[in-house]
Amino acid sequence: MTLYVRAFKFIIPTSNLKHFSVFVSSLRRLIFYSSLHQFQCQSDMKITNIDIHRGNSIKRNDSNGSMLENSFSDSDFQKLILKTIEEKHWEIGEEFWVVPDCFHSLIYDSDLLVKILSSIRCRPRVALRLFRWAEGQNGFKYSEFSFCTILDILIQNGWVKSAYWVVERVISSNMHKVVDLLVDGYLNLKVSVEILNLFLRVYTKHQNVELCLLVFEKMLRNEMLPDVKNCNRILRNLRDRNLVAKAREVYRMMGEFRIKSTIITYNTMLDSFCRDGEVQQALDLLSEMQRRECYPNDVTYNILINGLSKKGEFNHARGLIGEMLNKGLKVSAHTYNPLIYGYCAKGMVVEALGLGEEMEVRGASPTVSTYNTFIYALCRQGRASEARHWFSRMLKKNLVPDIMSYNTLIYGYCRLGDINEAFSLLHDLRSRDLFPTVVTYNTIMDGLCRKGDLEDAKQLKEEMMRCGISPDVFTYTILVHGSCKAGNLPMAKELFDEMLQRGLEPDCIAYTTRIAGLLRLGDILNACKLQEEMSTKGFPPNIIIYNVFVSGIAKLGNLEEATELLRKMVGDGLMPDHITYTSVIHAYLEFGNLKKARELFDEMISKDISPTVVTYTVLIHAHAGKGRLELAHMYFSEMQQKSILPNVITYNALINGLCKYRRINDAYSYFAEMKARGIVPNKYTYTILINENCDLGNWQEVLRLFKEMLDSEIQPDSFTYSVMLKNLGKDYKSNAIEYLDFILLGDEGDEGTAEAKS
Repeated sequence: MTLYVRAFKFIIPTSNLKHFSVFVSSLRRLIFYSSLHQFQCQSDMKITNIDIHRGNSIKRNDSNGSMLENSFSDSDFQKLILKTIEEKHWEIGEEFWVVPDCFHSLIYDSDLLVKILSSIRCRPRVALRLFRWAEGQNGFKYSEFSFCTILDILIQNGWVKSAYWVVERVISSNMHKVVDLLVDGYLNLKVSVEILNLFLRVYTKHQNVELCLLVFEKMLRNEMLPDVKNCNRILRNLRDRNLVAKAREVYRMMGEFRIKSTIITYNTMLDSFCRDGEVQQALDLLSEMQRRECYPNDVTYNILINGLSKKGEFNHARGLIGEMLNKGLKVSAHTYNPLIYGYCAKGMVVEALGLGEEMEVRGASPTVSTYNTFIYALCRQGRASEARHWFSRMLKKNLVPDIMSYNTLIYGYCRLGDINEAFSLLHDLRSRDLFPTVVTYNTIMDGLCRKGDLEDAKQLKEEMMRCGISPDVFTYTILVHGSCKAGNLPMAKELFDEMLQRGLEPDCIAYTTRIAGLLRLGDILNACKLQEEMSTKGFPPNIIIYNVFVSGIAKLGNLEEATELLRKMVGDGLMPDHITYTSVIHAYLEFGNLKKARELFDEMISKDISPTVVTYTVLIHAHAGKGRLELAHMYFSEMQQKSILPNVITYNALINGLCKYRRINDAYSYFAEMKARGIVPNKYTYTILINENCDLGNWQEVLRLFKEMLDSEIQPDSFTYSVMLKNLGKDYKSNAIEYLDFILLGDEGDEGTAEAKS
């Protein structure tokens, strides 16, 4: 009597089934062999072995126990298996199958398996279970025909999900020739197309682009049209791999074979074009889809706005937002965020913030990503206080800041040298159950190194490691740079070597940082040796390393050698850029050779190398400092004509030159202009004006400027105080008392001063 596992489910409590699995596995073998002896053939012979491969015979024991052979055909064997299936009721879904030994022939004989499967094709559940049993046995003979047969049965009976599983098994078994059988007509056309579409689904799921395209092309050659959903999946795979040319070819073939594109087809192609920077082709495709009466949706417009924003075509992008609204399509953060990011990347923060207000009016809620963009843009401009305001707005809207929000704000404060606030934010993010990353620590370490607090930076590295965060190449690059800046070359070498000992491979930036440090200290020989080592590690000389050498050598006063190095770059096939020229121009200006600097500037322009705000600022600074104010004004006007916006350093250079040559009224004109343009004066701006007013004895103005500086939360430094106090000796009593009154009494001191003047 055959035993069934199902029976045990009633005997064993459910809670103990997990512990029963090992027992069931052993019992399964026992059931298998006991069933072998219980099974009886039609001729009442007890089967001990069947060999279908050769001779089609069976052996039996006669009454004397001797072995006899009788003829046993394939049809008999099929009847035997079918009878067994009928008797055992395998279709009712036992957890384990109990099979007689004769069934094992199906494992090794694929032709027999095909015949048996075909004979029970009207019973897909039984066919699938039989196939799964056979395919799961050791020694199973894989065959394209057996796979095709079971797929045919499943598809014909509507068992698509099970067919999907079989296709997965085909692919994992590397039986890709099943595709060739299907396209060659082994099964009927309709079934073949459906199965081939399953192959496309599985290949696209596994992102196997090569096989996707192979099946796609074979289907079209044999007039088997792939489903448009699978075509879209192929297009997405190609887009994600930036294979725009291939995507364009697939799209062309879809049109040629009249596979009707859907909105997903068009959106995928639009995204492919935009990612590749081919925005005009995307816009042309938009017109084409509208001609074909496939109307764009919000996703379509969001893709195009993103593409236009990346190309800097902001007006066109904003026009599409208007078009969306006119068509009643919903705008969202996905619509506005790319445009906001594009404005911020170009430094157009005012426009970006205005767009942020607009999106809220339109009912599009800003996301954490939106606020992070604002915070980063403001921090880049040194406006950390305003960035903090947007951070607070995000919290008020119940948006949870992420680690990027904190890292960006920490960067903003570190850039201003406010390390205390950076550490406060580090504590705050921990209190919100956020975990600082290596970027968080690297940012604060960089801030400490900029302030010269090298020891504190090293201690922070140790703290980071105690927290289980491993330093990366950037960590060591920051510390090496800080050591070089502090003139501590042994420490720079020690840190560089520690990086190597930890198994970190220095990148181009790490090598370049150390070389720059060596050049800063005048160690040209070791800098050249390190550059040779860098080349052997697979980092040949590039524009960056040349710029470092040109700048370093120029600052050491080797101007002719720096100029020669500039020429050598061209010989090595590298074109000098604005950094190369600006470095040499700056060096000549520093050494007082204004004429040679202007010649190099003209050469730079003649080679269509666009100067930057830095190039113009060093020229303005040098000429204004030498009293060549007309030329300084000329450069200042020229840069704006070229749409190069001056920054606070540019204005400081002009104001300093004007003050130095007693043209304080002109200096105040530029001071007012910079504030009107939204450029925030820094401590150097105020110190320059305070210094000049001290020299002129304008003490009331000195105190007014100092108070304005404090009210703007701009911290004076030791130089600011020194220029304020340098002339106190000439009229010590009155000036010192007035100064102290102002400091101690604040607004009351201002009122007292006003009364005294009246």
